[in-house]
Amino acid sequence: MTDFAKPSGAPRGCQGCKDTGEPDMEFAFAFQPIVDLRDQSIFAHEALVRGVNGEGALSVLERIDDQNRYRFDQLCRVRAISSAAELGMAEYLSINFLPNAVYRPQLCIRSTLEAARVHGFPLDRLIFEAVEGEHVESNKHLMTILREYREFGFKTAIDDFGAGYSGLNLLADFQPDLIKLDLALIRDIHRDRVRQVIVRNVVTMCRELGVEVIAEGIEEAEERDFLADCGIYLMQGFWFAKPAFKALAQIPSGAWLKG
Repeated sequence: MTDFAKPSGAPRGCQGCKDTGEPDMEFAFAFQPIVDLRDQSIFAHEALVRGVNGEGALSVLERIDDQNRYRFDQLCRVRAISSAAELGMAEYLSINFLPNAVYRPQLCIRSTLEAARVHGFPLDRLIFEAVEGEHVESNKHLMTILREYREFGFKTAIDDFGAGYSGLNLLADFQPDLIKLDLALIRDIHRDRVRQVIVRNVVTMCRELGVEVIAEGIEEAEERDFLADCGIYLMQGFWFAKPAFKALAQIPSGAWLKG
């Protein structure tokens, strides 16, 4: 997910609740698994925006502006759900959302609820990830969205935790079901004492708050093993599987912790 500026005024977005026409682009999804080391299973699949031929996310995101931000956010949810259903996804589906594209959560969620109903995808298997680094007008707005989403039965997550400047404030105001540690904290953590101390303390804090931690960006067995020793069992990264375009990735047997 990239950083999106706040749209210039709520009326455009609120009007967008009545207009979910497509932006002037097409896009598809790749799905990357989030694994659970405890039972060597797939916990969830994150929906990642791609071009229609598998081009990188930037090829799509660079076309998003204030005029089509709301419609793009709505289409991402609907298409992610329909794609997951078509692939027979039985695990959680994790969807990034744009807080700045949500003006009134109860109204802006309608297309999501309808898509889940039409495609028979259970609401309690949806995770909505808010990117911590994205600029929002106030934490209060984001907290309102997350609380409303929890009321609908969705799981909530803060993505890229540690990448921005307000992670601890967000956590103090609202305890999501999950936080995803930013990959900058994970990279070469087995060689970096400072990062080790930070991550261990985040895990301890989240355990006391009832928040589960996901480590993303795992690329080496040593990273996997150190994080598992810290008590992190939900992981995501190329070590386990690269995003699979219009498909569900398989985890090679050698990716799991050895017994």
